[in-house]
Amino acid sequence: MMAADGALLLSLVEEFVSGLQDSKAKDTAAGVRNGQFTVLQLVEALGLSLTSSQPHTRARGVQLLSEVLHECYGNLTEREVEVLIAFYENRLKDHYVITPSVLQGLRALTKCAALPPGSAVSMLRSLFQDVHVQSLMLMERSCVYNMLINLMETREAELKGLGADFVFGFVQSMDGERDPRNLLLAFQIAKNIVHRGYDLGKFTEELFEVTSCYFPIDFSPPPNDPHGITKEELIETLRAVLTGTPKFAEFLLPLIIEKLDSDVQSAKLDSLQTLTACVSQYEHKDLAEFLEGLWTSLRREVFQTSSERIESAGLAAVTALTSCLSRSVLNSDSEDSLSTFLDLVLKDCKHHLCEPDLKLVWPSAKLLQAACSASSRASHATTAAVMPSLIEQYSSRTQCSHRRTLLEVVLRFIQSVKTSQSSENEESVFSAFRQSLCGMVFSALSETNASLQITATSMLTSLAQQTGLLLDSDVELAVDHLTRLLLTEEDDRVSLAVVDCAGALAELHPTVFITKLIPRLKKEMFSEPMDEGDNRAASGQPSHHAMRQRCLSALAAVSTRPGVVRESTPVLLEVLGSVHAGSAAFSVEEVVSACHSLRRIAEQVQDTEEMGRCFHEVVIPRLISLALQAALQGEGSSGRRSPLVEEVVLSAVVSVISTSCARLQPMLAGQTASRAVSLFLDDDVSFLPDNSFPSQIQLLKKQQGDSWSRSQMVCLLMGCVCSLPRSVEVPQIDQLMSQLEELSCTCSHPLSYNSAAKCFSGLVNKRPQGDSLDSLVQTMMKRVCRELDSSSSPVRTQALTLMIWVSKALLLRYHPLSTALTDKLFSLLDDTDLGAAAADGFSLLMSDSSDVLNRGCHADVRIMYRQRFFSENSAKLVQGFNAAPQEKKSNYLKALSNIVNKLPKQVQITELPALLSLLLEALSCPDQGVQLSTLSCLEPVLVDPPPALIQQLEALVSRLLALTSSPTMSVKIASMRCIHAISRFPEHEILPFRARVLRALARPLDDRKRLVRSEAVQARGEWFLVGSPGGR
Repeated sequence: MMAADGALLLSLVEEFVSGLQDSKAKDTAAGVRNGQFTVLQLVEALGLSLTSSQPHTRARGVQLLSEVLHECYGNLTEREVEVLIAFYENRLKDHYVITPSVLQGLRALTKCAALPPGSAVSMLRSLFQDVHVQSLMLMERSCVYNMLINLMETREAELKGLGADFVFGFVQSMDGERDPRNLLLAFQIAKNIVHRGYDLGKFTEELFEVTSCYFPIDFSPPPNDPHGITKEELIETLRAVLTGTPKFAEFLLPLIIEKLDSDVQSAKLDSLQTLTACVSQYEHKDLAEFLEGLWTSLRREVFQTSSERIESAGLAAVTALTSCLSRSVLNSDSEDSLSTFLDLVLKDCKHHLCEPDLKLVWPSAKLLQAACSASSRASHATTAAVMPSLIEQYSSRTQCSHRRTLLEVVLRFIQSVKTSQSSENEESVFSAFRQSLCGMVFSALSETNASLQITATSMLTSLAQQTGLLLDSDVELAVDHLTRLLLTEEDDRVSLAVVDCAGALAELHPTVFITKLIPRLKKEMFSEPMDEGDNRAASGQPSHHAMRQRCLSALAAVSTRPGVVRESTPVLLEVLGSVHAGSAAFSVEEVVSACHSLRRIAEQVQDTEEMGRCFHEVVIPRLISLALQAALQGEGSSGRRSPLVEEVVLSAVVSVISTSCARLQPMLAGQTASRAVSLFLDDDVSFLPDNSFPSQIQLLKKQQGDSWSRSQMVCLLMGCVCSLPRSVEVPQIDQLMSQLEELSCTCSHPLSYNSAAKCFSGLVNKRPQGDSLDSLVQTMMKRVCRELDSSSSPVRTQALTLMIWVSKALLLRYHPLSTALTDKLFSLLDDTDLGAAAADGFSLLMSDSSDVLNRGCHADVRIMYRQRFFSENSAKLVQGFNAAPQEKKSNYLKALSNIVNKLPKQVQITELPALLSLLLEALSCPDQGVQLSTLSCLEPVLVDPPPALIQQLEALVSRLLALTSSPTMSVKIASMRCIHAISRFPEHEILPFRARVLRALARPLDDRKRLVRSEAVQARGEWFLVGSPGGR
């Protein structure tokens, strides 16, 4: 070491020890890191300080060394570490004021990679012998625990060599710890001891006692706790200790039984969850002597609890306990613990199952089912004991309520057994009762009681899911019953249950549904309704319309297997075909339902090439063909108009095509795109069935006069090409985009120009980044701006529509050109004719679209695009509002309301204070949509009001009270909810408004709408309590 460096080191030591300059520790550490001097040279320089007769001087010297080691422990050699450990171990015997710094130094040394062999044991022996840990301050105790954790991670073998002495030393160190931060560390050490196989020796009970005294955890962190220690964290860590070894069983199980007697709900819950966790580690012999006590406690908790969480935890514990006992291997000379436990359960619960009119039937059933679900052995024993009695009870009871209760109990047993089966092909434990169970189900399905029928459909589903419980003849009989109920039952709840059951059964037994159900439903749907409308009602049967709706729903529900889909889709397509041809009297609503059923099939069917071809070659061409025929037929000056040209039907058809195309395999998707583009650009109808179309269809050309039936077919193109995966290349894309732009800017028919704009935007969103896309968007912008800037243009609305949709397409993918379009939209808020429409356009920008530009259509949608748009444009909106003339301000308020209302609630709460003045203005806006939207934005903010809001309380209360007299019910309700929320503000802030609010809320108490009166009562009741003695 250079003389200058030596002088510097002595100077640093002197300034730290005598001058009490703590910052010199970092300078010293920097010198060691830079190689100016070593740690041992620092020890030499500290010589006089370390040998001083003054304890505080020695403490400062050791503190400097420890702080330097904390910074530089990674560079120490093994020889240096050895010397330092010897030094620190010796210092542990020194004055108590030195101990904290010694512990800091030892903690740093435990992190050293160069720790010599045997030094870990040496350190711990000195620590346990010379330091009484619980007499130390909080930080020093933490230091000890961290030392142990470090050594357990790096020197585990050495610590295990200490044997039970290590456990004893830890127990002494932890005994009496109270701080939650240190407890978390201590529990972690205990967990490592238990889980990593340390020798507990004769200190097993001591380790259990020193940790279990904290069970159950009762800790509530202080508000704004900077340490982040939670009650749940302490519970989980302690539970891992207590449940970590079967050696604790003889101590833990009596403790759990004792704690279950507690009146504190959280203690009960923790005890039950701990029991569930520990028995997964135990063997049957660990539980044997405690079974009766555990069962008594568990039975009491389930029978008598008023808490669903306690009940669920108790049932989970019964299942875990039974599962543990089921793992025992039976010897000829050993007692069967599982049988012993199940005998206890059956003795206390079985007789209650014979009392379906008493309240203990359900707790008893749940306990038996919890045991039943634990294992195959348990399920065989339980079902053999209870099923004969339940079946006999069902046969002997005549009251529907009793039979329903018994049927639900049996259903729960079937469902619980399903969870315990080791494989799907394993023979069911109910095989011996198969015939009786089927008889119960079919008997219940034949009853007239709706609740009994609904329970029977659930049981039928569960029986079908168990191996071998339904024979083919049973399935056929089941389908007959389901069909009868579907066609004749008046209760909609029953029909919904039947449809769900049919869907589940068709998944397992498709053939019967193909041969029996689908032909029968088809026959009934195409039958003509009876002339005497009162006959069906008088006989308790649903109307013909309701019956058709159910049939359509059932066709969708059963269509999950390819074989069923091939039979059901032609029936649904025939509904559309017959309506178009006029051969069947289906209503528009029924046609839409048929389309919804087709869409549901497309969503749920297995994603295979076979199913893809079914939709690609049959469903999609047939739908396009029918829609095209309807469009051409609608152009005639006379004759009937096909329902398929109605907008609501076309929208439903588009949803089928869109859903189908979104799930097509890449090859089929490419073919679909090619076909659709060829049809709309080249009039290629070769792929369509019933090909009798004229040679010149020209679907994308503007039609003469008021005819729009062909131009609106562009919505079908949108369904085909806008839902395809982004990897699919759309052919003739430039020509297609040009014609879509032309149609959207020239057509006067709303559905046509809206669909063309959507289709254009859907393709823009998926188009690859580059000059081609930029050029396309800029060309479109020039045309749109030209039309919008001309006040005499007849197509300004069309141009605005196209601009909004393309803005959305670009905004979703963060394209830089979106800013120019949205800026143009902002500027239109001042337009006399288009201002209101432009404000509504912001709602479209921020909302999810159902038919295009969504993730289901494979659109390019980036996360948090709404937040990004808001942060980039909120200032522009405020500036525009301030600069706008009074008559145009309402457009800005409407735009703001539309934007903010679609933001996530958390973002609203953060951002709204800055926009508060505008939102208060919006409450005075005459547009009721703006009022409602603004109120829905304000309500979550009022829960935790920012200071800016309290300062504006006068204006806010005045505007809200004015809205309680609104002619619109939803505005009244929303305003009163906000007034209700204000009642929770600081009392001194709202007390001046109390009388005014109570007077204003008296009027809606007499409102003719019950929901308004209810909201007024709640709000007024809270305001009455403001300032009253006792308060709220």
